[in-house]
Amino acid sequence: MLNLIKSIKEDIATVKRNDPALHSSFELFFNYPGLWALIFYRISHSLYIRGWRFLPRLISAIGQFLTTVDIHPGAKIGSGVFIDHATGVVIGETAEVGNNVLIYQQVTLGGVSLSQGKRHPTIEDNVIIGAGAKVLGNITIGKDAKIGANSVVIKDVPPSCTAVGVPARVTKRIDGKKPLSHNVMPDIDKELFDYLLKRIAVLEYTIKSGDLDTMEKQDHELDEVYDSFLKAMKG
Repeated sequence: MLNLIKSIKEDIATVKRNDPALHSSFELFFNYPGLWALIFYRISHSLYIRGWRFLPRLISAIGQFLTTVDIHPGAKIGSGVFIDHATGVVIGETAEVGNNVLIYQQVTLGGVSLSQGKRHPTIEDNVIIGAGAKVLGNITIGKDAKIGANSVVIKDVPPSCTAVGVPARVTKRIDGKKPLSHNVMPDIDKELFDYLLKRIAVLEYTIKSGDLDTMEKQDHELDEVYDSFLKAMKG
């Protein structure tokens, strides 16, 4: 019981610490469905791990009805977790969420298998999951990683990396100094198209002018850009 109260207090403190839009403690009771979803989860989970099944699912269902957040009581969620805006978040039964994880609206930590056992993701500490992202299957999102908004992640993401796209691709680049700057992420497709357009422009100029010296110089610069792109893509 003491652990349950301590966890709920930490959830409240997390909102106060992380949301600049909060102007008073009074707002916590009306404007933060993510907080209430975690409180319902903490209560149902405390019963679930003691062997109860129907009552935890009932409490979870009530919480889902009131908050539009579906967290299975069997999931494991650490401290300092912040579900911002919260609407439509789904966390499956065997999902594991570490400490100080930031989750935005419409995120799904789902499964891709009907078999028993571990079938949902493991999210390690300090991960940020952008709005609408789907993290699916028994995969691991490493510590300090970022998942871009609306990405679909079906493979492991190494620590301190960023995953973006559908299906998500991994890049090593990440700005660890700005933990909430989930919008500061590389646009992999844009970078590749920029490279290809510049390469085509160099070839067109060379064909028209016959200036091989300029082509060699620009070609060398583009090779460096491409090498940097490949290194960033290596997980």
